[in-house]
Amino acid sequence: MRGRVLIVAGSDSGGGAGIQADIKTVTTLDGFAMTAVTALTAQNTLGVHGIHAVPVEFIQAQMRVVLEDLGADVIKTGMLAAAPVIRGVAECLEQSAPAVPLVVDPVMVAKGGALLLESEAVKTLKWMLLPRAALITPNLYEAEVLTGLSIADEAGMLAAAKQLLELGPKAVLVKGGHLEGHLTVDLLLTAEGLTRFADLRIDTRHSHGTGCTLASAIACGIAQGLALPDAVARARAYVRRALETAPGFGRGNGPLNHAHTVRRDA
Repeated sequence: MRGRVLIVAGSDSGGGAGIQADIKTVTTLDGFAMTAVTALTAQNTLGVHGIHAVPVEFIQAQMRVVLEDLGADVIKTGMLAAAPVIRGVAECLEQSAPAVPLVVDPVMVAKGGALLLESEAVKTLKWMLLPRAALITPNLYEAEVLTGLSIADEAGMLAAAKQLLELGPKAVLVKGGHLEGHLTVDLLLTAEGLTRFADLRIDTRHSHGTGCTLASAIACGIAQGLALPDAVARARAYVRRALETAPGFGRGNGPLNHAHTVRRDA
């Protein structure tokens, strides 16, 4: 195994997103996945039917014992849900992993429409977690909430990325999958410049967990020593193949095929 990734996120009982998708992704990419569960969800391809929060002190305990013993090359956060959880995670990172790169997937809403981040927690996320991130990976909705901008095209994506970069993260990946058109475009912005990624859109309803999967795949790449653009390129290729070979389970937004064969050095 190469690359230790500690994932701080919620559980998806349907197995398509959240901690379950994160573990599958990191394992398939030959990394080692560890977890701190922030919430349990009663969830399937039709939506989120219930959320049960984990006490902040226990989230911190999960993180602390893993970091003290196994260590981590990268930490990735997903669903954090509430301001006290975000504060608790930020405090634990400062105390136990101040130098470990952080990938933040600012999970705010599930594909079924359920809100996964309380509105009052957005400000806490912006000022306590985003500034210490090596990378943040908002989709268009999340980028709009975090910036207050309306995003309708690539120019809007770039404007949002620039505004988000000013909050302090070292890199911003704005995902454009929700834009109309035959291409899916993601923009990676750092202090060094802009990298544009584009592929033909895959027409499928089986796309549940793509955001979690992409962020964890990137985190695994960083943990394995890949340069950020290379980690993003490999992660996008991994997600694309997972979409193309999705098993077709469920009556709604179905899961990806996380276990497809990949080139570890791609």
